[in-house]
Amino acid sequence: MAKPTVLKVKLVSTADTGYYYVTKKNPRTKTGKLSMRKYDPVARKHVEFKESRIK
Repeated sequence: MAKPTVLKVKLVSTADTGYYYVTKKNPRTKTGKLSMRKYDPVARKHVEFKESRIK
């Protein structure tokens, strides 16, 4: 059976609220770490979210 080509990654808020999103990433096309600007409902504003590992 073949390995899946996409990995699940956790996007953690840089506002230190502890809020995170879980998304998929194709490591063949996106070789670097993901960084997105998304909404943090705890901080109630858009902040930068950076990729970290899912434990």
